Amino acid sequence: IADEWAKPELGSGCVKITPAHDPNDYDVGHRAGLPMINILNPDGTLNAESGKYQGLTIRKARTQVVEDLEALGLMVEIEDREIDLAHSDRSKTPIEPYLTDQWFVKMDQLAQSAMEAVTDGRVRIIPDRYAKGYLDWLSEKRDWPVGRQLWWGHQIPIWTQQFSNSAAARTEASRLNSLPAAIAGDLRAEVEEPDLVHACIRQESDNSLASELEASGYVRQEDVLDTWFSSALWPHSTLGWPEKTPELEYFYPTSTLITSRDIITLWVARMVLMGLNNMGQVPFREVYIHPKILDGFGETMSKSKGNGVDPIDVIDKFGPDALRLGLAWLATEMQDVRMPVQFECPHCETAINQTKQNRELPTISCPKCNQSFSTQWARTPQDKALKKAPVVSERFEVARNFCNKLWNAARFAMLNLEGFKPQNLAIDQLPLEDRWILSRLSTTIQQASEAIENYHHSHAVRLLYDFAWDEFCSYYVEMAKPRLQAATTRAQTQQVLIHVLDQLLRLLHPVIPFITEAIWQQLAQFGATRTIGGRAEDQMWLMRSEWPTPNLSHQDPTMEAQFARFASVLGALREIRSRQNIPPKAELPFTVTCDSATATLLEPMAPFFKSLAGALPTGLGSGFATPDMAATASVEGMEVTVDLGQFIDVEAELVRNQKLFENLSKQIAGKQAKLGNESFVSRAPVEVVDKERASLADLQQQLSTVSTALEKLSASK
Repeated sequence: IADEWAKPELGSGCVKITPAHDPNDYDVGHRAGLPMINILNPDGTLNAESGKYQGLTIRKARTQVVEDLEALGLMVEIEDREIDLAHSDRSKTPIEPYLTDQWFVKMDQLAQSAMEAVTDGRVRIIPDRYAKGYLDWLSEKRDWPVGRQLWWGHQIPIWTQQFSNSAAARTEASRLNSLPAAIAGDLRAEVEEPDLVHACIRQESDNSLASELEASGYVRQEDVLDTWFSSALWPHSTLGWPEKTPELEYFYPTSTLITSRDIITLWVARMVLMGLNNMGQVPFREVYIHPKILDGFGETMSKSKGNGVDPIDVIDKFGPDALRLGLAWLATEMQDVRMPVQFECPHCETAINQTKQNRELPTISCPKCNQSFSTQWARTPQDKALKKAPVVSERFEVARNFCNKLWNAARFAMLNLEGFKPQNLAIDQLPLEDRWILSRLSTTIQQASEAIENYHHSHAVRLLYDFAWDEFCSYYVEMAKPRLQAATTRAQTQQVLIHVLDQLLRLLHPVIPFITEAIWQQLAQFGATRTIGGRAEDQMWLMRSEWPTPNLSHQDPTMEAQFARFASVLGALREIRSRQNIPPKAELPFTVTCDSATATLLEPMAPFFKSLAGALPTGLGSGFATPDMAATASVEGMEVTVDLGQFIDVEAELVRNQKLFENLSKQIAGKQAKLGNESFVSRAPVEVVDKERASLADLQQQLSTVSTALEKLSASK
């Protein structure tokens, strides 16, 4: 056979060709007009086409063929070759294709209708790049094999009978197609030459028609429909179709389908073509293709690999809200996400990283407590008797901490809302911090809403996370504490506090529904009128409340920029305090070297440096002398300088740095002597010599730093 599939680079000689047992051979067979000979039975044994090997399993038949070739003296050489051999995910056994008769759906018109739905904009696939794969696959218009030989599924609604000859079969088909049921569109018969008649019933529940066919000698097909055929009916079959139910009229078509790229062709395309065929409308207007969560090795998580995170285990350890928030936090807009997976020892709760080696073991020994635990692969009674390890990921820790932070902030707010009465506030008369948090709230609502509308879910979650954690909890709540204790400012502060908390709960509810609903129920005790503007909330349940809308009159970009600069300086002060091990209660005197415009922005924030960072600004602007003992940090065009003189024991630091100077000097002398040895430099590997030179340079840099510190310490005595 002369064919393009021949691979001369693999060698010369004769090879078998099996059009009925290999997809590539099948194509060759079609091109060359070869007979399609199936040598397998459904149970995996060889059939009568195999001659004396009939009845043997595939494995035994292969062994027997080799033995027979050797006995005949025809075996020249046996060579090991590595080949791609597909295995079943569930049984782990090799897949052996073989040709059988199957039911197909003719795809030409159906595929064309589904393609046009995307090209004319009735269905939009997001991101747009995934539309190409959808269209390319449908453009092949290959007929769809829908029959499956399984024990479960929708049984194909076709009844079959064989007749004595083709004339009798055609007569029977004509008879069936002239029946009232056929004229009404509930029955259709066709002839499969030469003598088979197939009858399809529109309504499977039409028992009278089925009984009539079976009484006439028809037998229903045992095959069931492909899972994806049944799944393609989902958008309308779940709503009562083919009946015209109120649910079907109201919910079909829906707005958005969210799914994975793996099943764009398997499911999305088929839902579209099935909806157009059965309903005359597309089933949804937009399809959002989300990224995939992979394991730490970049592999798709699956039960068969044992590398997936069990959501129940995550919920037990971190909570259901942390699961949702953690996934939304990790997910990117386009790229897949890697999530390292750990076993958690059920004895000591140690996290043990999952590897390609241990993820399929039935039992594992904990390296910390030395006790064994079982995994999902435990099969023997002895293994199953061991405690089973949860499969989790430490990536959810951030989400759990956020939920705790929100709960504590809400608890603080409600402890300080006693006596709350709705206030009519003049926004422009509010203190700076109130106007800032209201501006940030409105901006966050606007940005998060836009992100969600454009399917930028991760961006929306990070916006809400930053607002809730940094701006509301870490800044505003801390600023509000003294004002809540003062009779003159308490009522005003309560109104702003409850307004922001009310709106924040609405924003976070889709991501962390349980904790926000619980807080909402508690917030109801302070009345229905909680937001600025005096509108009463008439919904008992947060899940039914309105999504917040931005109040543009609250937005003040200048003030937000002012607070952003303030937050940068605050972060620098906290970093310096941590780096220099300065006691938390010690007041930090500092200056900020910046331009006059920035100084003007920072001046009104001076009181908050004391309350939030325990720091005292001694100068904002330019022209400040640097203290002899100082720590500095550069942030966004500003230089933050803290005077460390009062925090350092000069004598102790002199002793410590002198010892460090001597130690570094000795190490440098040793390195220089080693590198000055021509024998070492010429004989040692280049990378070893380079490493020694880099080490010497690092030590010299450390010595320079220590020397400068000694000079400053000596000058300050």
